[in-house]
Amino acid sequence: MPSDKLNDAAIRKAVPGDKPRKLTDGGGLYLELRPNGARWWRIKYRHAGKENRLSLGTYPDVTLAEARRRREAVRAQLAAGVDPAAVRKADRAELAADAHAQQLEDAGLPPVGSFEHVARDWLRLVHEPKVSAGYAKRSRIQLEADVFPIIGRLPVASVTAPMLLDLLRRIEARGALDTAHRVKQTCGLVFRYAIATGHAERDPVPDLRGALAAPVTQHYASTADPRMIGELLRAFHDYGGHPATRTALLLGALTFQRPGNVLAMRWADVDLDGALWSIPSADMKRTKQGKVSGKPHLVPLARQAVELLRALHPLTGAGLYCFPNQRSRDRPISNVTMNAAMRRMGFSADEMTAHGFRAMARTAMVENLPGIDPEWIEAQLAHGKAGPLGSAYDRAQYLPQRRQMMQTWADWLERLRAGATVVQFQAA
Repeated sequence: MPSDKLNDAAIRKAVPGDKPRKLTDGGGLYLELRPNGARWWRIKYRHAGKENRLSLGTYPDVTLAEARRRREAVRAQLAAGVDPAAVRKADRAELAADAHAQQLEDAGLPPVGSFEHVARDWLRLVHEPKVSAGYAKRSRIQLEADVFPIIGRLPVASVTAPMLLDLLRRIEARGALDTAHRVKQTCGLVFRYAIATGHAERDPVPDLRGALAAPVTQHYASTADPRMIGELLRAFHDYGGHPATRTALLLGALTFQRPGNVLAMRWADVDLDGALWSIPSADMKRTKQGKVSGKPHLVPLARQAVELLRALHPLTGAGLYCFPNQRSRDRPISNVTMNAAMRRMGFSADEMTAHGFRAMARTAMVENLPGIDPEWIEAQLAHGKAGPLGSAYDRAQYLPQRRQMMQTWADWLERLRAGATVVQFQAA
């Protein structure tokens, strides 16, 4: 037992000095007198070979008798091999967690460790910084609409495969098969984050393999038939609507870039003398990091494409966009405009779409233009390389080859529009 040395009378008579003073009691307990008059109970102890100090409160709120009781509690923890400072830290963390949980409950927010709580952390800390704003928004809307109302308040570790299957079946029941599969994939990412952050031990999503109906894959309507392509081009050439829409349709066929990029083409990004269109990285279909750090996508322009843009320049060249929206020139025209124009020309949605120019070019080139390397076509389409190292190590843009390819493609299209006889070669 420690030999107690202090008494209340001695403590009350103690006068603070210019520097902190220690009034020792025994067993490592002492009262520290601060120059400002504050009196702190502290205990000095050793654990695992290291000397530590722990505060036990202030006098007189903590009396001498209470300080000694707390000293004995510390000595009991040390005898059991426990570091009192670690215990106090854990207690404080638990109290803080309890207070945070109560704050969330009072605010009507999901509890800590619930599926919704973990999912929203994943959205904010992992998903949104990585993907495009549109992708992140779709993920959040899907979770809020189809997942949170059913399992959002449940502890993420308690969610089972049957629970997930039940909510996915509800999505299937309304005919949204693609959405069901996307929600399943998103839930899997949330569970992986929950495991990494210690909120769960396993991901139940793999247990659902084969449990959902396979989605029906629908490709954008397109054609690779030279006769049909010729009909399209003649209809575009003779289109009596707005000249900008006519030019956008023809450029879509000539460049086969994504419709959103074609329609958002800015005059500042087009070098007519150099016959080159530079699409900013931020406008490309890439990850958020890819948009920030990636290079512009360079699109060689065939002679016919340059002529179309030169003819359009007097009409829209004073503005930002090559194809401005007629209602607001601060925005470009939309895919709807291009598709609607094709419908007015008599081409149904099952025959051709604005996005279909990409598949048209990819297939028709391979089948009809020998000597063109598919790698050049993929580079023109701005398709990423397969495999985890593809885009990191293979950065070839094939710009000289693509210049020649794009002129060959434009000349072939021009012959089709004129109704020339086309000889098809067997694809390699």
